[in-house]
Amino acid sequence: MDGVYEHLDELKGKLKENLTVHEDAARLSRKLVLIEDAVSLTMTLDDARYAGFYAATFISFLEQLGFRSLIERLREGALAGYVLDDAVTQASQEKTAYHPAPSHTFSKAHVITGETTEGLDELTRIRADVNTPSCIVLYYDGARPHRAHLAAGAIAHPLGTVIFNRAGLIRHAALQQFFTDPAIKKVFYDTKRAMIAFERLGFPLQGYAGDGLIAQYLLDATRSSYTLSDLAAFFGETVPDDADVFGKGSKFRLPEEPVLFSHAQAQAEVFFRLYPSVLERLKALDLLNLYESIELPLVGVLARMEIAGIKIDRTALEEIGRSLLSRMKEVETEVYELAGVEFNVNSPKQLAEILFEKLMLPPQKKTKTGYSTDAETLEALAGAHPVIEPILTYRMLSKLYSTYVEGLIKEIHEDGKIHTTFHQALTSTGRLSSSEPNLQNIPMRQEEGRLLRKAFIPSEKNWRILSADYSQIELRVLAHMSGDPRLIEAFLHDEDIHTQTAMDVFHVKREEVSPLMRRHAKAVNFGIIYGISDFGLAQNLKISRQEAKAFITRYFEVYPEVRRFLDRLIEEAREKGYVTTLFGRRRELPEINDRNFARRSFAERTAMNTPIQGTAADIIKKAMVELERVLLEDEIPARMLLQVHDELVFEVDAAHAEALAELVRDKMSHAVALRVPLKVDVAYGPTWYDAK
Repeated sequence: MDGVYEHLDELKGKLKENLTVHEDAARLSRKLVLIEDAVSLTMTLDDARYAGFYAATFISFLEQLGFRSLIERLREGALAGYVLDDAVTQASQEKTAYHPAPSHTFSKAHVITGETTEGLDELTRIRADVNTPSCIVLYYDGARPHRAHLAAGAIAHPLGTVIFNRAGLIRHAALQQFFTDPAIKKVFYDTKRAMIAFERLGFPLQGYAGDGLIAQYLLDATRSSYTLSDLAAFFGETVPDDADVFGKGSKFRLPEEPVLFSHAQAQAEVFFRLYPSVLERLKALDLLNLYESIELPLVGVLARMEIAGIKIDRTALEEIGRSLLSRMKEVETEVYELAGVEFNVNSPKQLAEILFEKLMLPPQKKTKTGYSTDAETLEALAGAHPVIEPILTYRMLSKLYSTYVEGLIKEIHEDGKIHTTFHQALTSTGRLSSSEPNLQNIPMRQEEGRLLRKAFIPSEKNWRILSADYSQIELRVLAHMSGDPRLIEAFLHDEDIHTQTAMDVFHVKREEVSPLMRRHAKAVNFGIIYGISDFGLAQNLKISRQEAKAFITRYFEVYPEVRRFLDRLIEEAREKGYVTTLFGRRRELPEINDRNFARRSFAERTAMNTPIQGTAADIIKKAMVELERVLLEDEIPARMLLQVHDELVFEVDAAHAEALAELVRDKMSHAVALRVPLKVDVAYGPTWYDAK
């Protein structure tokens, strides 16, 4: 550096200028990177040699982070020799062996099995204490609630812990009565699954007073999965995860009963210790009312819906399948004629060869195996060749047949019904979802998809299927939360909101609104809720970005309070780090202030959408709870069967169909008081398809 500055006059331009102006900084930087070697050491190199880690501390840390594969390696002894204590001796034992964390002292548990009755005396004492809820964990021999069976469980209570297996439950009436007595308060981790399991055994569960899974979900709705061990870690407790004891996926196996019972005791007692803290946390975050008044009652509603199931007319479904196959054959022939050659339409590779080599269409994007032929690519090529449209039609028909006809037939149980699983603790917005099968994704845009609903029928003779659907509930929530006067006025006068928006944005009279104008207005109305960009709107409507941007600008000129409301949501999210619904449901947004544009933009869109979509979800949940209460109390011959987004599906005795229609319309439209009315469309008929 000294040499550089000695010859500074020989340099020119910007380099000379920078070195001159920043000489102090340059010399300081040099000083900072110099390594000072004139230091007296009090240790040797041997002292600094890596000697390993403290396994007990390390395992505890990994459990908190959820790094189960590393814990498994420790237990299998893969890291033996790299520890400073003897904890690895424990950790490297057989994977199924359970060792309680050092901080936990577990008392002796009492067991009830088919042969062992020592726990019955303990159970009697627990049953007598009706003022203190027990915390209960249950274990099953499989993952699917309507296929698997209850294997074992543990009841934790201040008076003691009782562990039982399936044989003990079936044999001992006292244990059955514990679960069926409504006066005995019980807190489960996943109550809905427990209710289904006991119903299948013939012992309807009653007296549930809490649910650790649902509480955990409300505390953090952004997780992809929930476990009791994760809940324990959140509150500073440590307990093994089910996956560590049983394995997961294809490796799932129930361990021997001593291992299973030890695990059950550990989880139940930790659950009991932490549940009061869970309630305190819910209260601190203003979530307790949502938990107690909506989510907990909904658990029972959903369990009864799943248990009831919905009847499938297999003959009708198979006939729909034959019709789809026939139509696919016709469309396939049309594809061959337009392409000029026969090929396997289901093969992406062959389709790519036809489109991009034979027909010389412009490729849109490439994958590892060649040019892409996904839906986005084909839609982009829609006007490039007449073969594209029938290919898209063929794919739609093929998906309907494989996913819904074949898929639904596989899910029909011995009782002729489908028993879907509703997920109450999955989406970040509070919406329900379903699986095995997913009945919320049955296509409704095409008539071919709607026809599938003809296979859904009442389970009893002379009954009807009744459908009740909220009309534009999210837009009505937006009108209420934003307070926009023009939006509110449109709903108060029961105007077609999309036509009204088209009139306002395009400055035309009602009779001048074309179908295209209304379609554009509809796309903006719903797109605004999801924070749609001009790019996204342009893609949806197949217009230029300039047109899309102008459309969005005009929309916010017409509804200025909507713009201010959405901006306010983002600003509040930046300040608080989360957003809430009208009912207090909370969603954390840690990336709302992220420097990365993509992550920050996604968080901003989420901040706009969650309060609206989440409030709509809360409203329909509240309506479900109230409707189920009335159905049970008034002994109405009807059952709630499905929830599909904003729609509720019932089956009802035909003689009571009109009365149920009025009841459902009343309860749903008055589930909550907003500045605008909640409109509900109700219809009934012999099939789900006819209930429109």
